[in-house]
Amino acid sequence: MPVPAFGKRTLLAASFFCAWLAANSAAADCNSAHINATVAVSRVLDGDTVILTDGRHLRFIGLNTPELARDERPTEPLAAAATQRLQHLLGPSPHLQLQFGVERHDRYGRLLAHPFLPDGRNLSALLLREGLGFRIAVPPNLQFQNCYDAAEQQARQHARGVWHVAAFRTIPADQLARSDTGFRRVHGRISRVGESRTAWWLNMGRGFALRLPKKDRDSFDIAPRQLAGKTLTVRGWVYYVERKGELRMNLRHPGMIEEQGTGSE
Repeated sequence: MPVPAFGKRTLLAASFFCAWLAANSAAADCNSAHINATVAVSRVLDGDTVILTDGRHLRFIGLNTPELARDERPTEPLAAAATQRLQHLLGPSPHLQLQFGVERHDRYGRLLAHPFLPDGRNLSALLLREGLGFRIAVPPNLQFQNCYDAAEQQARQHARGVWHVAAFRTIPADQLARSDTGFRRVHGRISRVGESRTAWWLNMGRGFALRLPKKDRDSFDIAPRQLAGKTLTVRGWVYYVERKGELRMNLRHPGMIEEQGTGSE
């Protein structure tokens, strides 16, 4: 897939993210001086999740790799390559050093941590740099976001991995189907901005809405209503709400906005 040029459409989104990155530049090299634990790996589940010898599932922070087949869904392109690359990096006697996230567990009970090889290399950054996954930003686990972004940009600029596969191109919001759940990159114009007790709602296209939780509002330096009429490219997990007949995506951090334009461009 050709790498999109960065121009006017990206400026405002970049200002969101760069302002946040500037305030967090201490983690620029992806190295950690605060290792919380050293663990042994029993099995690699996929490119971003392993099982430890004590039975815990460990999910890497800052990285989302393509999914292997599950729940009647086929294996995504590069899922096997990401899994095999992680196995290779871990080697025959796999151990990891972990820096735990501010939030230590996800809603599935998996341990959340930044993973480091015994030689100090950050595994999430390595896989991003090789184009074997996408950078994700899920508050409050935001350390190393500037480094992870730089690693992803290297892969994107050289059209490596996911940045060269048609299946991972952005989807126009108007073309989303009910089956298009899971991690997606979506673009479209914000046609309406609404507000509920707990969130702002940004309607994009027909039958698709971005949910910006009010608890995460301070991460954004623009009022949600000012996004009306803008064209966004966003990334995140699309899910279907049966009672509303609507696809949605939670937008919790400006790092999940790739581009922003005026809507007339």
